[in-house]
Amino acid sequence: MKKIRFLKYHALGNDFIVLDLIGRRTAALDFEKLAPAICHRRTGIGGDGILVLMSSRRADLRLELYNADGSWAEKSGNGLRIAAACYHRYHKKNRRIEIETEVATESARIISGRSGNYRIRVSLGQPEFQTNKIPMRSKQKYHINAPVKIDGVEIVLTALSVGNPHAVIYVDSFDFDWPFLGEVIEHSRIFPRRTNVEFAKIKSRSEIVLNDWERGAGATGSSGTGAAAAVAAGVVNGYVNRRVRVQFPLGELVIDWSDDDNRLYLTGPVEEIADGEYRIAD
Repeated sequence: MKKIRFLKYHALGNDFIVLDLIGRRTAALDFEKLAPAICHRRTGIGGDGILVLMSSRRADLRLELYNADGSWAEKSGNGLRIAAACYHRYHKKNRRIEIETEVATESARIISGRSGNYRIRVSLGQPEFQTNKIPMRSKQKYHINAPVKIDGVEIVLTALSVGNPHAVIYVDSFDFDWPFLGEVIEHSRIFPRRTNVEFAKIKSRSEIVLNDWERGAGATGSSGTGAAAAVAAGVVNGYVNRRVRVQFPLGELVIDWSDDDNRLYLTGPVEEIADGEYRIAD
Protein backbone atom coordinates (compact mmCIF):
# COMPACT_ATOMS: atom_id res chain seq x y z
CA MET A 1 0.00 0.00 0.00
CA LYS A 2 1.41 3.37 -1.07
CA LYS A 3 1.44 6.41 1.19
CA ILE A 4 1.38 10.09 0.30
CA ARG A 5 1.82 13.16 2.45
CA PHE A 6 -0.96 15.73 2.39
CA LEU A 7 -1.91 19.14 3.73
CA LYS A 8 -5.47 20.36 4.13
CA TYR A 9 -6.50 23.99 3.75
CA HIS A 10 -9.76 25.87 3.56
CA ALA A 11 -10.77 29.27 2.21
CA LEU A 12 -14.06 30.29 3.85
CA GLY A 13 -15.13 26.65 4.00
CA ASN A 14 -14.03 25.70 0.48
CA ASP A 15 -11.63 22.93 1.50
CA PHE A 16 -8.84 21.36 -0.51
CA ILE A 17 -6.33 18.58 0.02
CA VAL A 18 -2.89 19.75 -1.10
CA LEU A 19 -0.38 17.29 -2.51
CA ASP A 20 2.94 19.11 -2.46
CA LEU A 21 4.95 17.34 -5.14
CA ILE A 22 7.35 20.16 -5.97
CA GLY A 23 10.65 18.55 -6.92
CA ARG A 24 9.11 15.06 -6.96
CA ARG A 25 7.94 12.64 -9.62
CA THR A 26 4.19 12.57 -10.33
CA ALA A 27 3.90 10.13 -13.23
CA ALA A 28 2.95 7.17 -11.03
CA LEU A 29 -0.12 8.88 -9.55
CA ASP A 30 -3.55 8.82 -11.22
CA PHE A 31 -5.11 12.00 -9.86
CA GLU A 32 -8.48 11.41 -11.54
CA LYS A 33 -8.85 8.19 -9.54
CA LEU A 34 -7.19 9.54 -6.39
CA ALA A 35 -9.39 12.64 -6.07
CA PRO A 36 -12.77 10.89 -5.44
CA ALA A 37 -11.19 8.53 -2.93
CA ILE A 38 -9.21 11.03 -0.90
CA CYS A 39 -11.99 13.69 -1.04
CA HIS A 40 -14.74 11.34 0.15
CA ARG A 41 -16.31 12.78 3.31
CA ARG A 42 -16.69 9.39 5.06
CA THR A 43 -14.04 7.05 3.68
CA GLY A 44 -11.36 9.59 2.77
CA ILE A 45 -9.97 12.79 4.24
CA GLY A 46 -12.78 14.89 2.82
CA GLY A 47 -12.50 17.88 0.52
CA ASP A 48 -13.94 19.77 -2.43
CA GLY A 49 -10.93 18.81 -4.52
CA ILE A 50 -7.19 18.22 -4.60
CA LEU A 51 -4.51 20.75 -5.45
CA VAL A 52 -1.37 19.22 -6.94
CA LEU A 53 1.68 21.47 -6.58
CA MET A 54 4.47 20.72 -9.05
CA SER A 55 7.74 22.21 -10.21
CA SER A 56 7.60 24.75 -13.03
CA ARG A 57 10.23 26.08 -15.42
CA ARG A 58 8.44 29.38 -16.05
CA ALA A 59 6.95 30.20 -12.63
CA ASP A 60 7.54 29.49 -8.95
CA LEU A 61 5.26 26.47 -9.15
CA ARG A 62 2.63 24.77 -11.31
CA LEU A 63 -0.88 24.05 -10.01
CA GLU A 64 -3.16 21.25 -11.18
CA LEU A 65 -6.70 21.01 -9.78
CA TYR A 66 -9.02 18.01 -9.65
CA ASN A 67 -12.57 18.24 -8.32
CA ALA A 68 -14.00 15.86 -5.76
CA ASP A 69 -15.61 13.80 -8.54
CA GLY A 70 -12.23 13.32 -10.25
CA SER A 71 -12.81 15.80 -13.05
CA TRP A 72 -10.04 18.21 -14.00
CA ALA A 73 -10.62 21.95 -13.57
CA GLU A 74 -8.94 24.86 -15.32
CA LYS A 75 -8.74 27.24 -12.39
CA SER A 76 -9.78 27.97 -8.80
CA GLY A 77 -9.47 31.36 -7.12
CA ASN A 78 -9.42 29.82 -3.66
CA GLY A 79 -7.09 27.11 -4.94
CA LEU A 80 -4.60 29.67 -6.26
CA ARG A 81 -4.50 31.41 -2.89
CA ILE A 82 -4.07 28.12 -1.05
CA ALA A 83 -1.23 27.13 -3.39
CA ALA A 84 0.48 30.46 -2.68
CA ALA A 85 0.08 29.98 1.07
CA CYS A 86 1.56 26.49 0.93
CA TYR A 87 4.49 27.62 -1.22
CA HIS A 88 5.21 30.54 1.11
CA ARG A 89 5.03 28.39 4.24
CA TYR A 90 6.97 25.33 3.07
CA HIS A 91 9.27 26.51 0.28
CA LYS A 92 10.26 30.16 -0.11
CA LYS A 93 9.08 33.18 1.88
CA ASN A 94 8.40 35.17 -1.27
CA ARG A 95 5.70 37.80 -0.83
CA ARG A 96 4.97 37.61 -4.57
CA ILE A 97 4.48 34.21 -6.12
CA GLU A 98 3.93 33.26 -9.76
CA ILE A 99 1.67 30.24 -10.28
CA GLU A 100 1.45 28.42 -13.61
CA THR A 101 -1.87 26.80 -14.54
CA GLU A 102 -3.07 25.17 -17.74
CA VAL A 103 -4.80 28.37 -18.89
CA ALA A 104 -2.49 31.15 -17.62
CA THR A 105 0.23 32.16 -15.19
CA GLU A 106 -1.26 34.15 -12.30
CA SER A 107 0.38 36.32 -9.64
CA ALA A 108 -0.31 36.02 -5.91
CA ARG A 109 0.72 38.47 -3.20
CA ILE A 110 0.95 37.58 0.47
CA ILE A 111 -0.67 40.50 2.32
CA SER A 112 -0.31 38.97 5.77
CA GLY A 113 0.23 35.55 7.23
CA ARG A 114 1.91 33.37 9.80
CA SER A 115 1.47 29.87 11.27
CA GLY A 116 -0.77 28.75 8.43
CA ASN A 117 -3.23 31.68 8.48
CA TYR A 118 -2.97 34.04 5.54
CA ARG A 119 -4.62 36.87 3.68
CA ILE A 120 -3.72 36.73 0.00
CA ARG A 121 -4.48 38.68 -3.17
CA VAL A 122 -4.37 36.85 -6.49
CA SER A 123 -4.96 37.83 -10.11
CA LEU A 124 -7.58 35.89 -12.07
CA GLY A 125 -7.06 37.34 -15.53
CA GLN A 126 -9.59 39.08 -17.74
CA PRO A 127 -13.21 37.90 -17.91
CA GLU A 128 -14.43 36.52 -21.23
CA PHE A 129 -18.08 36.94 -22.27
CA GLN A 130 -18.05 35.51 -25.81
CA THR A 131 -20.17 32.37 -25.71
CA ASN A 132 -17.87 30.32 -27.96
CA LYS A 133 -14.98 30.95 -25.58
CA ILE A 134 -16.83 30.11 -22.33
CA PRO A 135 -17.82 27.65 -23.91
CA MET A 136 -21.62 27.83 -24.24
CA ARG A 137 -23.78 26.56 -27.08
CA SER A 138 -25.60 29.64 -28.33
CA LYS A 139 -26.46 31.46 -31.54
CA GLN A 140 -25.67 34.73 -29.75
CA LYS A 141 -22.18 36.19 -29.42
CA TYR A 142 -22.88 37.10 -25.78
CA HIS A 143 -25.40 35.79 -23.27
CA ILE A 144 -25.87 38.63 -20.78
CA ASN A 145 -28.98 38.77 -18.57
CA ALA A 146 -30.82 36.71 -21.15
CA PRO A 147 -33.24 33.78 -20.88
CA VAL A 148 -32.35 30.21 -21.73
CA LYS A 149 -34.46 27.05 -21.51
CA ILE A 150 -33.00 24.27 -19.38
CA ASP A 151 -35.10 21.15 -18.87
CA GLY A 152 -38.10 23.09 -20.14
CA VAL A 153 -37.69 25.90 -17.59
CA GLU A 154 -36.78 29.43 -18.65
CA ILE A 155 -33.87 30.83 -16.61
CA VAL A 156 -32.37 34.30 -16.95
CA LEU A 157 -28.58 34.20 -16.55
CA THR A 158 -25.32 35.80 -17.55
CA ALA A 159 -22.65 33.46 -18.89
CA LEU A 160 -18.92 34.12 -18.83
CA SER A 161 -15.52 32.60 -18.24
CA VAL A 162 -12.89 33.71 -15.73
CA GLY A 163 -10.59 30.91 -16.82
CA ASN A 164 -13.40 28.44 -16.11
CA PRO A 165 -17.09 28.59 -17.13
CA HIS A 166 -19.77 30.31 -15.02
CA ALA A 167 -23.50 30.98 -15.14
CA VAL A 168 -24.55 33.85 -12.88
CA ILE A 169 -28.15 34.27 -11.73
CA TYR A 170 -29.28 37.28 -9.69
CA VAL A 171 -32.00 36.54 -7.16
CA ASP A 172 -34.12 38.44 -4.63
CA SER A 173 -33.80 35.69 -2.00
CA PHE A 174 -32.39 32.19 -1.49
CA ASP A 175 -35.76 30.76 -0.46
CA PHE A 176 -35.71 28.05 -3.11
CA ASP A 177 -33.81 24.84 -3.79
CA TRP A 178 -30.79 26.53 -5.38
CA PRO A 179 -28.49 23.47 -5.02
CA PHE A 180 -30.95 21.43 -7.09
CA LEU A 181 -31.14 24.14 -9.75
CA GLY A 182 -27.36 24.56 -9.68
CA GLU A 183 -26.82 20.89 -10.43
CA VAL A 184 -29.36 20.96 -13.26
CA ILE A 185 -27.66 23.95 -14.88
CA GLU A 186 -24.17 22.48 -14.36
CA HIS A 187 -25.08 19.43 -16.43
CA SER A 188 -27.14 21.21 -19.09
CA ARG A 189 -26.14 20.37 -22.66
CA ILE A 190 -25.76 24.08 -23.44
CA PHE A 191 -22.51 23.98 -21.45
CA PRO A 192 -20.32 21.36 -23.18
CA ARG A 193 -17.73 21.40 -20.39
CA ARG A 194 -20.38 21.80 -17.68
CA THR A 195 -20.40 25.02 -15.68
CA ASN A 196 -20.14 26.58 -12.25
CA VAL A 197 -23.33 28.33 -11.12
CA GLU A 198 -23.63 31.43 -8.92
CA PHE A 199 -26.79 32.69 -7.21
CA ALA A 200 -26.19 36.30 -6.23
CA LYS A 201 -28.27 38.68 -4.11
CA ILE A 202 -27.38 42.37 -4.32
CA LYS A 203 -27.21 44.24 -1.00
CA SER A 204 -25.68 47.43 -2.44
CA ARG A 205 -23.47 48.51 -5.31
CA SER A 206 -20.46 47.43 -3.25
CA GLU A 207 -21.76 44.27 -1.57
CA ILE A 208 -23.43 41.05 -2.70
CA VAL A 209 -24.31 37.77 -1.00
CA LEU A 210 -23.45 34.63 -2.93
CA ASN A 211 -24.35 30.96 -2.91
CA ASP A 212 -22.32 28.89 -5.32
CA TRP A 213 -22.67 25.50 -6.97
CA GLU A 214 -19.29 24.34 -8.22
CA ARG A 215 -18.80 22.05 -11.17
CA GLY A 216 -17.65 18.67 -9.95
CA ALA A 217 -17.90 19.54 -6.25
CA GLY A 218 -21.39 20.88 -5.49
CA ALA A 219 -22.18 23.50 -2.86
CA THR A 220 -18.76 24.41 -1.46
CA GLY A 221 -19.42 27.29 0.95
CA SER A 222 -17.39 29.77 -1.09
CA SER A 223 -15.82 30.14 -4.51
CA GLY A 224 -13.12 32.57 -5.58
CA THR A 225 -13.75 32.40 -9.32
CA GLY A 226 -17.50 32.34 -8.56
CA ALA A 227 -17.20 35.59 -6.64
CA ALA A 228 -15.20 37.14 -9.49
CA ALA A 229 -17.73 35.95 -12.08
CA ALA A 230 -20.66 37.31 -10.07
CA VAL A 231 -19.02 40.73 -9.79
CA ALA A 232 -17.99 40.87 -13.46
CA ALA A 233 -21.53 39.90 -14.48
CA GLY A 234 -22.91 42.50 -12.09
CA VAL A 235 -20.72 45.22 -13.60
CA VAL A 236 -21.73 44.52 -17.22
CA ASN A 237 -25.39 44.46 -16.13
CA GLY A 238 -24.98 47.79 -14.30
CA TYR A 239 -25.79 46.37 -10.86
CA VAL A 240 -22.53 46.88 -8.95
CA ASN A 241 -19.27 48.82 -8.87
CA ARG A 242 -15.92 47.39 -9.93
CA ARG A 243 -14.86 46.78 -6.31
CA VAL A 244 -17.27 44.56 -4.36
CA ARG A 245 -17.32 42.67 -1.07
CA VAL A 246 -18.79 39.20 -1.67
CA GLN A 247 -20.39 37.64 1.40
CA PHE A 248 -20.36 33.90 2.12
CA PRO A 249 -21.54 32.07 5.28
CA LEU A 250 -18.02 32.07 6.81
CA GLY A 251 -16.81 35.51 5.72
CA GLU A 252 -16.12 37.66 2.69
CA LEU A 253 -13.95 37.88 -0.38
CA VAL A 254 -13.07 41.18 -2.06
CA ILE A 255 -13.17 41.40 -5.85
CA ASP A 256 -11.55 44.24 -7.81
CA TRP A 257 -12.08 44.51 -11.57
CA SER A 258 -9.23 46.85 -12.46
CA ASP A 259 -9.77 49.74 -14.88
CA ASP A 260 -6.04 49.76 -15.59
CA ASP A 261 -5.46 46.26 -16.95
CA ASN A 262 -9.04 44.85 -17.11
CA ARG A 263 -7.97 41.99 -14.82
CA LEU A 264 -9.96 40.61 -11.91
CA TYR A 265 -8.26 40.48 -8.51
CA LEU A 266 -9.38 38.38 -5.56
CA THR A 267 -8.45 39.00 -1.92
CA GLY A 268 -9.35 36.78 1.01
CA PRO A 269 -8.27 34.47 3.83
CA VAL A 270 -6.65 31.04 3.74
CA GLU A 271 -6.16 28.69 6.66
CA GLU A 272 -4.15 25.49 7.04
CA ILE A 273 -6.16 23.01 9.12
CA ALA A 274 -4.45 19.60 8.96
CA ASP A 275 -1.55 17.56 7.66
CA GLY A 276 -0.82 13.88 7.60
CA GLU A 277 -0.35 10.74 5.55
CA TYR A 278 -2.90 9.11 3.26
CA ARG A 279 -2.75 5.44 2.32
CA ILE A 280 -3.50 4.76 -1.33
CA ALA A 281 -5.10 1.36 -1.91
CA ASP A 282 -3.36 -0.80 -4.54
